[in-house]
Amino acid sequence: MMKEILKNKVALVTGASKGLGKEIAFKFADAGATVIVNYNSSKQEAEAIVAEIKTNNGKAFAIQADVSKEEDVKRLYSEIANVGGSVDILVNNAGVNPSKPLLELTLADFQQSLDINLTSAFLTTQAALPAMIEKNFGRIINISSVAAQLGGVIGPAYAAAKAGMLGLTHSYAAMLAKYGGITSNAVAPALIETDMIKNNENIKPTIIPLGRFGQPDEVSDVVLLLATNGYINGQTINVNGGWYMS
Repeated sequence: MMKEILKNKVALVTGASKGLGKEIAFKFADAGATVIVNYNSSKQEAEAIVAEIKTNNGKAFAIQADVSKEEDVKRLYSEIANVGGSVDILVNNAGVNPSKPLLELTLADFQQSLDINLTSAFLTTQAALPAMIEKNFGRIINISSVAAQLGGVIGPAYAAAKAGMLGLTHSYAAMLAKYGGITSNAVAPALIETDMIKNNENIKPTIIPLGRFGQPDEVSDVVLLLATNGYINGQTINVNGGWYMS
């Protein structure tokens, strides 16, 4: 049964108060996981997600942390241990994607993109590893982007950070494979119809070969697959309507 496939698993979804993170949190809860809905500033939205999950007899907790900061990540994992145990499934979804004209980009903009999109994934993964190795079970799922492969529509800072996530994914996959039960994979979506896309009149679905935006559940279905499959490792699954083919 769908409700049982993640039973007794603890899933941490970073940046889960909106967009893809929100959809992934609901998907995991429906599959029986205890979901940690991580947020930075959107407390009300995160608590609303938890309330809805509990209304549907699921288990979830909202925990604030800026996952680009090491001390916040340490506190996050300490709080997770208090409410749910150790993290079995980690979805690195937290990110920022501000768009600025190319010649206006600054070093601060570039560094912010690296910190929030990439360093956060390193920090949360490193914190999850000891328990995963002890249990010989873990699923690391990094939400990258077609920008890692084609440059995307946002800019070089975002593209570089998302490309870095693929390198991070490959390294963890190779180094953790010896434990047998830990996998590391990435999902690279393109133009998924979240609020960011809906509110940007400059982004048109005509850029996608299928001629439409993707839907959040079309990404969360793939994330759920990676959370439950133990033989897919070191892969990037493209959910992009055919924009980038591999």
